[in-house]
This record gives sequence, structure tokens and C-alpha cells, in this order.
Amino acid sequence: MPHQGQPVPAAVRVDGWGWRYSARAAWAVRELTLRVEPGERVLLLGASGAGKSTVLAGLAGVLGGEDDGESAGALLVDGRDPARARGVSGLLLQDPDAQVILARVGDDVAFGCENLGVPRAEIWPRVRTALDAVGLDLPLEHPTAALSGGQKQRLGLAGLLAMRPGLLLLDEPTANLDPEGVAEVREAVGAALAATGATFIVVEHRVAVWRDLVDRVVVLGADGGVLADGAPDAVLADAAGVLRAAGVWLPDAAVPEPPVVVPGERLLSAEALAFGRGPAVVRRRRRRPARSDRSVDGAALHALPDRVDLTLAEGSALALTGRNGAGKSTLALTLGGLLPPLDGRLEAEALLAAGAAHEPSQWRSRELLTRIGSVFQNPEHQLLASTVRDELAAGPRALGLPDDEVRRRVDELLDRLRLAALADANPFTLSGGQKRRLSVATALATRPRILVLDEPTFGQDANTWAGLVETIAGLRREGHAVVTATHDAEFVAAIGAESLRLGAGREAGQGVVA
Repeated sequence: MPHQGQPVPAAVRVDGWGWRYSARAAWAVRELTLRVEPGERVLLLGASGAGKSTVLAGLAGVLGGEDDGESAGALLVDGRDPARARGVSGLLLQDPDAQVILARVGDDVAFGCENLGVPRAEIWPRVRTALDAVGLDLPLEHPTAALSGGQKQRLGLAGLLAMRPGLLLLDEPTANLDPEGVAEVREAVGAALAATGATFIVVEHRVAVWRDLVDRVVVLGADGGVLADGAPDAVLADAAGVLRAAGVWLPDAAVPEPPVVVPGERLLSAEALAFGRGPAVVRRRRRRPARSDRSVDGAALHALPDRVDLTLAEGSALALTGRNGAGKSTLALTLGGLLPPLDGRLEAEALLAAGAAHEPSQWRSRELLTRIGSVFQNPEHQLLASTVRDELAAGPRALGLPDDEVRRRVDELLDRLRLAALADANPFTLSGGQKRRLSVATALATRPRILVLDEPTFGQDANTWAGLVETIAGLRREGHAVVTATHDAEFVAAIGAESLRLGAGREAGQGVVA
């Protein structure tokens, strides 16, 4: 049906609803009963794996049919099956890559409006307004393939705002955004809600961003049902400590003390390192004018004004920070040996190289396994097996380790990162936070000397976050070096990492020796 004017705020009714994926024995959600009135603004909380993303996908009508899973009870939007309420709901997915459809920014934002039958003359003003609202200041013809993860999140939100749905569903919309981007997205959502009056449900582990924008907080229980429901101040007071025990992030959560580690021998060093995505080039090493994003022989180049100089030693920790699109993930891939440097020097010291070439990008996969382990920003990009257990065993098996040693390592990681109950599940059916922990565990399974992590705390509740912090701190004490690309300032503080801010020059930490 063609889109008509402003949206009508939608009503949500959930009666004893549950959903179980075909590839998992356990229910993702069960026995959930909930009412959301038109125009209400709800913050949906719960432990990692409690089913928050599944609830949003169900309300958007994108869970699939009988071949995809089994449902129980009733879930209705405006009295209809969500799959038949076309255009009523708009969902921002937890994985921004899964929501990019077209090759150019403007076309991607316009896609939803075109499918709803919005008149052409109205579409492009909406597209520009939506892009401005989320702070994605790029030409309409800019390629979506060149966007960072955080920029893709803004792109997806812009597409939803342009559609003007009656039910706006956001799944961790600020998880991969820099602090400035978080403020811009929250402001954009607030303005859209004020203008449209749409019903709003947002999933987020950190409550501070949305606390003042919502009028209700609902906490899902890990074993089903609703653990708490009410006004934000009343729910978050949590006098009995029930929410804290369940892993809900509360405003007064303390940050653990960082580990005390004395760095050991040098493992990896970079001098005047230029990095980017594109063909490697051999150039005379020299200082360049201050620019953070330019072209070298057709390749996108990200660098600090005087290039990147750094040293990683045993037990060190380095955090790559900066705005979305500054090149954090690209630098992480370069340090991980998965992209060749565009210029300058990146050299593995003798302790790390151990007989291999001194340039990590020249190493074979088997040589990388015990030297540098990388965890990508999108965990699905490195899932290989049909079960969680086999996923964790893939690396140790590639090393030719005995079966009993493989089992020992896998069982230890399943317990340490709270994945034991999911050992036989298909990795693609896990929640976003569970996939993230699995991807970290797969890198740990081969015990590399350097661990490179891209947004490792995405999707984690307070308990699983603390478990990751404890794991990383333990690795540092054992002499492993850690590099993380992150916007999580508490994580940086808790693991005791030095910060290297990209795109901001010397005052942000260029030349750091970690």
C-alpha cells in the first residue's frame, strides 16, 4: 500500500510468545508477555543471549517461516502478524553489514521509501534530511563498500528515518559509534520521535545514552519472561541487585582496576607506517603533509600526519581509537598481517618471527596462527564450522595438535567465555554478543603472541564484558600483546591499554610505545 503522510504510532501485543531456531535446541525467547502502547518509548535490556534481538526481529516480521524456526504464542503489531504489516515497522539490525543493499549511499537510503511507494519528488529530500540527521556527511554517490562499520550503522538508521515507520526498532544502534556519533544518533532519533510520535523500542546494553529519551524499561529474563518492567528510575534503582546479577549495565557500574604488567621483549614494530585498502606500493620513505585520508596510486590511505610509529612488546596493550572512518579497522588488519602496508615499515622482531619472514603480510595462514590472531569487526566474517565446538577446534586442528589437547583447549574456552551451553549450536544462530565472544575464543584457541581485536566488547552485558576484561588482563600477564580497535573507553581503562587516536595527530598519542 502506498505510503500516506506521517506514520501512525503502532501498538505491540505479545502473549506467551517464544521462538526457537531450527539449528538450536534451546528457545531463543520463551513465555514472553508484553504490551507496548502507541507512542511509548521502551528500552529493552537483558543478559547477552536473552533474546532481545530475536524479539525485535519478530516485531519486524523478519524471523522467517517454519523452515527457519518454531514459534509459540502470539506476537502482533497493530493486531496483525508483523510479516503482513508492511511498512509499519522499521528495524535497524545489530549487524550493519547485513542491512546495506545498494552500491551508493543515496540509493541505499532511498531503497525503503521506494518500496513503500513514496512519491519520487518526496524521496530525495527525505534522503538528504535523514543523512544530515545521523551525521553521515558524504556525497549521495559515495560507495557503500567504502564505509566503516560505524558509518554503515548511521546509513542503516538514515534509511529507517527516511521511511518514517510507525514502530521504530533499533538493535544496539550506537555499539560501533564514536562518542560524537553516539550523541548525533541519539539526537537524530529523539528529533524523529518528536516529529512523528512513532512507537520506539531500542536494545542497548549501556543504558545512559537512552535513559532520558525513554519512558519505560523492560528487562528480559535469561530463562524467559520479563525480569523487570517500569519507569527507568524505578527499574534501574535495583535495590535487590537482581539486575546486576543478571548482567544488566547499571549507571554506577565500577570499572575494574587495570592489570600491572611490565612489558617484556619486543614483538612488532612500525616506522612511518602508511596503511589502507588497495594495492601495495613501494615508495621512498618520507614525511607527508598533514592529511588523514587521501589516495596513493588509487588506494585509500589512512594515516596520522607523520605516519604511525609504534612498538608492541610482550604483555603490552594498545587501543586504536578515533572517529568512525579514521582507519582503526584498517590499521588493525595491517598490524595483524592481513593487509600489506602501503608504505613505511612493519617488521616482526625475531621473537615473533621465529624463522618466518619479517613482514607479517607475507606469512602463510599456518604461520599466523600462533603469532598473530585477529578478531574482525563482524564476527560472522570468520565463522567456518557448523557447531560452536567445531569452530573453536578449527585452529588447534590446523596446527596438528593431538585430539586430547584440542578438547582441553576447547572446553576451557567454552567455560571461560560462557559458551558451554551453546557448544552444539550453529554459530550463525547465536546472538550478536555470543558471536563476538566466540570469535574472540577462536583467536585464543591457537594462543598467538599478539591478539588483534576489533570492537571486542560489542553486544556484551556487564557480566560477559567483565569476563572479557579478565581474559585480556590474564593474557597480558602471561606475556601476550593485545591491540584493540574500540570506542569503549571503560574497556581501554580496564585492560590498561595505551591509546593511539587516529586522525588527530601527535597530541592523541602518535609514536606510542606499548
